[in-house]
Amino acid sequence: MSDLMNFIEKQNSRKKEYNTLFSPGDTINVHYKIKEGSKERIQQFQGVVLQIKNRNSIGETFTVRKISNGIAVERIFPTESPNIDKIEIVRSGNVRRAKLYYLRDLKGKAARIKDKI
Repeated sequence: MSDLMNFIEKQNSRKKEYNTLFSPGDTINVHYKIKEGSKERIQQFQGVVLQIKNRNSIGETFTVRKISNGIAVERIFPTESPNIDKIEIVRSGNVRRAKLYYLRDLKGKAARIKDKI
């Protein structure tokens, strides 16, 4: 039974379309489709990846955090969502943790992440 579930997940996976592998600490730009009435537009959400949950499953999600007008905004995106148009990696960060919750308490220069060399 689990072999059948794994087979179906692999057949329906969209991970191959992204061609980019990102990790916590990376700054990414998510192009997300938004429907307003009968119109559809693409909105960009650029920020730092705080976490990736349920890796390698159909329910995988990732959390992106950005500062907008001095207010922190976090958004959770399902990786398999048909509303995600594309994901671009802006910068790769060098972090030692898988979950970067400590960034929520930091502000300004203290919240910077070193770039990978």
